[in-house]
Parts: sequence; C-alpha cells; structure tokens
Amino acid sequence: MNQDLTQQWLTEIQVIKEQMAGLQHERDAAWESAQKWRQLYNTEAEQRRTDTQLSQQAIASLKADLHKLQGLEVETLAAGTPITAIQQEIEQIKSVEDLQTKLIAVIKERDRLLQALKTEQDNHAQTRNSLTTALGDAIDSLTRERALGVGDKETVGKG
Repeated sequence: MNQDLTQQWLTEIQVIKEQMAGLQHERDAAWESAQKWRQLYNTEAEQRRTDTQLSQQAIASLKADLHKLQGLEVETLAAGTPITAIQQEIEQIKSVEDLQTKLIAVIKERDRLLQALKTEQDNHAQTRNSLTTALGDAIDSLTRERALGVGDKETVGKG
C-alpha cells in the first residue's frame, strides 16, 4: 500500500513538473512576444516623432515665409529710415501725372506681392496635403505590417 501511495505521489509530481515546464514555455513565449511588440511600438513611436518633427519644421518654415510676405509692409514702415524715404518720395511728386505714375507702380507692386502670397499659400496647402497623405500611408503600412505580424504569430502558435 505504501508503495502504491509513493507511486501515486511520484506520478502526480511528474505531472506537475510537466505542467510547470509547459507554463514556463508559455511564459517565455509571451515574454518574447511582449518584447517584439515593445520594439515595434518604440520603432513606430520614433518614426512618428521624426515625422512630427519634420512636419513642424516644414510648417515653421512656411509660417516664417508667410510672415515674411505678410510682414514686408509692416517691417518697411516700422523702420525709421523707410518712413523718411517715403516722405521724401511724396515730396518729389510735383504733378498729377507723377502721382498717377507712382500710384500705378505701387498697384503693380501690390499685385505682384499678392500673387506671391497666393503662390506661397498654395504651396503651403500642397505641402500640408502631401505630409498628411504620407502620414496616412505610413499608418496604413504599419497597420498592414501589424496585421501580418499578428497572423504570423497565430500560425506559429498553432503549429
């Protein structure tokens, strides 16, 4: 009877050892999977940070260009010398014809600056759209990669 009880205990210990080995294997596989997902997450996060930084630089550059175009008149009038230069130009106008000529030149310059501003705004919108499309494509690509990665893991886990 003692021998049967001992054999029963040994069998139970062996079953528990096998269960323990299986659980340890599952734990190791889960750990490896978690590590892989962490790495993928970190890679994606780094890519997004890089994309964000590039986008912010592009936006800052475009804003600076836009402010430069918008602020051209303000900067010219804000400086002390240009105001005196403008006053001197006004004093040099002696006739209505001179005034008309000057007005035509100013209107042409205004039209040129408005066209330059519109071109810059169009370029800004196109760049923003391109960056948005590129970001969307990157997210779609990452989603596909993740979907393929998950499918591969399920196939490996079942096999």
